[in-house]
Amino acid sequence: MSISWGRLSSLRTGFPAGPDACKGGALLLFLASALHAGVDGVVINGATSQPQPGSTVTLFQTTNQGPQNLGSVKTDAAGKFVFTQDVKPGVGGGPLLLQAVYQGVQYNKTITPNLSTNGVQIPVFPASKTPGEAHVEQHFLVLEPSPQGSMQVTEGIIFRNDGKSTWNDPDNGTFRFELPAGAQDKYELNVTAPGGLPIRRSADPAGKPHQFKVDFAIKPGETEMQLAWSMPFNSPGVFEDHMLAKAGTLRAVAPQGVEFKGDGVTPQGTGPSNSTIYTIKGPDVKFAIQGTGLFNAQGDDQGGGDSSAASNSGQSISENLPKLYGMLSANSSFGESLMAVKWIILTVLGMLALGFTLLYRKGNPLAAEPSKAPSHARGRG
Repeated sequence: MSISWGRLSSLRTGFPAGPDACKGGALLLFLASALHAGVDGVVINGATSQPQPGSTVTLFQTTNQGPQNLGSVKTDAAGKFVFTQDVKPGVGGGPLLLQAVYQGVQYNKTITPNLSTNGVQIPVFPASKTPGEAHVEQHFLVLEPSPQGSMQVTEGIIFRNDGKSTWNDPDNGTFRFELPAGAQDKYELNVTAPGGLPIRRSADPAGKPHQFKVDFAIKPGETEMQLAWSMPFNSPGVFEDHMLAKAGTLRAVAPQGVEFKGDGVTPQGTGPSNSTIYTIKGPDVKFAIQGTGLFNAQGDDQGGGDSSAASNSGQSISENLPKLYGMLSANSSFGESLMAVKWIILTVLGMLALGFTLLYRKGNPLAAEPSKAPSHARGRG
């Protein structure tokens, strides 16, 4: 005895066979899609390429008022997680954000409108208190001496981790820096994890005057940090600084009209906005500065030595509250995107530092550098 497809459908769905079978089949498809309308996926251990059970995964819906926490779940024995809420990226807000916590480290996955909410993979890695293959690959100092007797300093630090573990040392920090006394311990620090969004961080005292340590995990891939501060300075004058950790390459950037001179200071060519890029030696940096110049004179506070970009020492935004979600919204206009990141572009220096980063990431387009950077060049990390 044979059973028709319509009869089989009626047995499975409870809908009658015959003319109404197509209606039952359509409803079946609707119900099936509804069952998969939430967000699901698996957490993968990047070191073993195996599913990672026992991780905590949290779902956020980004909105104009900030990320909204939609709940947390634990991954099962197969490393899987499921959120049943009927949410979609770009609908009623910005992108969705998944955050997995493994061995005390947060790993974020952003779901933009063009990505599926099903079968999402979140890679995590074992945590270690030792650096392993993590190191400071490049360090930039962008110096802007103003005619009003102050100098804005923006530092760009690029960590590279080619290993399969995350460097996480809450006690000693993974990034250390020292500020000159003239900076009055005021700074602004923004960090970007691999594939993540820039977030504001604060630092803790490192035990010596004007030295700080930052508790931020260095995950496999590339981590970018931007440190901004200001100090009193009159040109001509001498700039001094001390680096606390090794860097593969250490450079200083001067705006148009400004010149650096000193032992171990070597001009390498012209960069964006007619700037001059120099290689410098560390860990003790000391060179003369002649002239004044600003990358963005309009709207900048050129006097007083206490710019808004460096006056918020100790203020932090939690790592799970990224502020650049507007940049990923498919419906955001350029103006809205710009406003979403106004806190990180109070000066154009950060954008310039990023430009320098992109230039050197694919090789130096300027004059050829020595084949190997000085072994004692230092960066803050």
